[in-house]
Amino acid sequence: MITRRTRTVRSAGLVAVAVAAALSLTACQGGDSDGASDKKDSSASAAASSTEHGGADSEGDRTTAGKDRVGAQSGSSAEETGTRSAAAEKGSPDRTEKLVDGSTAEIYELGEQHYRAKIVSRGSVLATLETDKHDAGLNANDMSVVLTLGGEVHSWMGGGQQGPGTFKIAGGWTAKVSKLGELRYRAQIIGNDGVAATLETDGHDVGLDANGSYIVLSAGGMISADA
Repeated sequence: MITRRTRTVRSAGLVAVAVAAALSLTACQGGDSDGASDKKDSSASAAASSTEHGGADSEGDRTTAGKDRVGAQSGSSAEETGTRSAAAEKGSPDRTEKLVDGSTAEIYELGEQHYRAKIVSRGSVLATLETDKHDAGLNANDMSVVLTLGGEVHSWMGGGQQGPGTFKIAGGWTAKVSKLGELRYRAQIIGNDGVAATLETDGHDVGLDANGSYIVLSAGGMISADA
């Protein structure tokens, strides 16, 4: 009896150990299952996040590409505008005028009080005058030309006086011409009330419209006027 009880106890103990082991294994499997499920959920969330992030990048790429296309179109428009401006300048002048020596002044309006006059003879441009906040003038082959801020052109032949010196000129003015240096002369235009205007060359001829009297001072110091 004692022996059987002992064996019974052992059997019961073995059964208990087996049951405990089974329960432990079941718990571990359950834990692993939950971990796998969590990992799957985590992977799915990561994949979704990655997909959403990828979508944002794609949208950003599309936006950047759109901006690039707009920039390219804007650049093309700017280039086309520059091309049109250049073409307009090379095109027909706003008007032409015959000069006293038979040549032609082609006059282009570039802006407010900004004009360019090309002196053309037999298809060749002999000289160019341009106003830029002041009148312009030149003396070429004994012909003097003044281009005013208003785009008017006046030309005459002869009448030049070589400076330095003081000279009576057309329009009742007196011109006091002084030499400042190589190709640099200054002419003070003097009226009844004193010095009314000053012309100064700096390597190129200059001109002036003095109340209807047109005056040119050459870079060589020659003063000429017409009224």
